[in-house]
Amino acid sequence: MKIDRIEAIPLAIPYRRPFGFASGRVTAADHVLVRITTDDGLVGHGEAPPRPYTYGETAASIIAAVSDLFAPVLVGADPFARERIRADLDRTVANNAAKGAVDVALWDLVGQACGQPVHVLLGHAADDVRAAHMIGLGTPKEMVADAVEMRDEHGVDAFKIKVGRELGVDMAAVRALRAELGDGVELYADANRGWDADTAIVASRRLHEFGVSMLEEPNPAADVLGRRRIVTASPIPVVGDESTITLGGVARSLLDGDSEAISVKVARTGFTDSAKIVGLCEGLGVTTVVGNQIDGMLGTVASVALGCGLRALARHPVEVTNYLLMTDDVLAEPPVIADGRLAARQEPGLGVTIDPDKLAHYRVD
Repeated sequence: MKIDRIEAIPLAIPYRRPFGFASGRVTAADHVLVRITTDDGLVGHGEAPPRPYTYGETAASIIAAVSDLFAPVLVGADPFARERIRADLDRTVANNAAKGAVDVALWDLVGQACGQPVHVLLGHAADDVRAAHMIGLGTPKEMVADAVEMRDEHGVDAFKIKVGRELGVDMAAVRALRAELGDGVELYADANRGWDADTAIVASRRLHEFGVSMLEEPNPAADVLGRRRIVTASPIPVVGDESTITLGGVARSLLDGDSEAISVKVARTGFTDSAKIVGLCEGLGVTTVVGNQIDGMLGTVASVALGCGLRALARHPVEVTNYLLMTDDVLAEPPVIADGRLAARQEPGLGVTIDPDKLAHYRVD
């Protein structure tokens, strides 16, 4: 089996409402669908969500990387030779979302060829995961309404709260969420690098008072000494995310004392490097959680597969609800959150089918 063709298809799907965070704001899913076809007719898919304010990638740059740089390497290659392909793609620096989508599509192909779901190939630690919901910036009333909707309609009881604005505004939102949701709900916070170190230290102590369990990316990681001061002073663990986007970056962050836990995202490290990062952290006794890049349905299915595949991830809530922000998608069978959990698909590969009519409607090339 050899790769015959690779496509990068830009999509534009409206959101039900904008999603805001300290480093950006999105109003539509301008994602790229990566589709790899083999010479025997198998088709693998991956989703690349561009985040220029975090990784510098746009839909146009992802398409160019896949079509101009990666296709000459991929066409004619064996999909099972993922380590060789990884080494070839790494000759191009960065382009994390583009590489992640390619890797996901390759695992989709391998699973189909083997007749096994991706989560089984990864290790089959679980059949479903507990869902966590990511609450975007807004007024306290808006943020509480978002959380209550997810709790009441989907049974979700774990929430990541976007913070990183003026401290009083953020703490008012956290206070309102804890008051409404009660002590039985897990809350953790993500500042998306929005605070300076001194503000983050004060914030960490206040968050601890509200029973918030973790603080993700409190300040710009380039402020190395400031980040270390936060880690030393914070009563809750500091989680690396945007500052720990590669295997080497994770190692440096942990050894330098910049992070105490790591958020892993399939959208930027695929299955291959995500598993390597989780293994590194597991050996060091460091917690890993599955994060969300405001993924669509395909990215959500991939995140669930990763969470169900690896034991270190399966024990924590997985951020898998934000596809609900989108008014539609191109998958024929949407993910289903039931009683606060989302199950891995049991079909070979990722178990997804692209609806051709929806693809034709939402593609913008």
